[in-house]
Amino acid sequence: MVFKRLLGSLGVGGPTVDTVLDPGPVRPGGPLTGQVHLRGGTADFGIEQITLELVARVEDERGDEEREGVVLFDRFTVGGGFRLAEGEHHALPFTAHLPWETPITELYGQPLGIILGVRTGLEVAGAKDKGDLDQLTVAPLPVQEAVLEALGQLGFGFKSADLELGHVGGTGQRLPFYQEIELTPAPQYAHAVNELEVTFLANPGGMDVVLEADKRGGLFSSGEDALTLFTVGHEGVEHRDWNAEVDAWIRSLVERRAAYGSYGAHGSYGAHGHGYGHADHHDGHHDGGRRSGPSTAAVVGGVAAGVAVGVVGGMVAAEVVDEIGDAFEGEEDED
Repeated sequence: MVFKRLLGSLGVGGPTVDTVLDPGPVRPGGPLTGQVHLRGGTADFGIEQITLELVARVEDERGDEEREGVVLFDRFTVGGGFRLAEGEHHALPFTAHLPWETPITELYGQPLGIILGVRTGLEVAGAKDKGDLDQLTVAPLPVQEAVLEALGQLGFGFKSADLELGHVGGTGQRLPFYQEIELTPAPQYAHAVNELEVTFLANPGGMDVVLEADKRGGLFSSGEDALTLFTVGHEGVEHRDWNAEVDAWIRSLVERRAAYGSYGAHGSYGAHGHGYGHADHHDGHHDGGRRSGPSTAAVVGGVAAGVAVGVVGGMVAAEVVDEIGDAFEGEEDED
């Protein structure tokens, strides 16, 4: 689905742009392919540059108020340096690779409430205009899917997902935001964990999996968060016992919090023996209280194959596109 728009900076009679992404979801670190279609206006125009911008709706909790805004997280130049004749149609195929940390927007074909877009920009005779906005659908990498499936089979349920501005301390995070996938606890951990948050930070060599447990508060103790980090590779996903491995991660997280929570060792990572010291997962805005995801996160159910994942609240494809349009309204003059 696309939004066609006249090149407003040139007025009526200017060229129009329509970017069509190839069908199907893309994956983090993978190729984004499609075509940019240009239609000439009522006169000849010099097309100086055509760019694609990856944009995301991101929450900012680093203050007294929770805010949402649009973040540009990558830009590609896909063409330019030619003349578009009056009324001419010009199709420009492109291939661009997504950043490895690109958030996932769906799981088993069900939307997670994450809003990403591909915005097409034109520079024509010195005038710049953002002319077209398309929904970007991103499916998980095999290792991400394996971890989430294991969590579902262990009894964790999907609650919501969002993007938060900031950096995960002690990691090599590159994007200015990170994704949190919030899960309800499995029955065997419900006594110790109120909520589990999962963050994936992928790179060409592997992936950091950050787990954060929102601990239940007791009569003589307040609820606090414990978090830890594990590193996994992209290869050999099908040969690992993910249920056992992920369960061991959760047990390690719960045991670490139980052992060190009373001593104030809050917020330290452990990753297969690699200590990261004190690492603030929320980059200074962790306030002990957990905020839910955006109102559009309407997916509920499990996260594993065979576990029902439903959509409530009418978050269907057309409304996702409308949500994108609303999210980026008024942002078009910002780079």
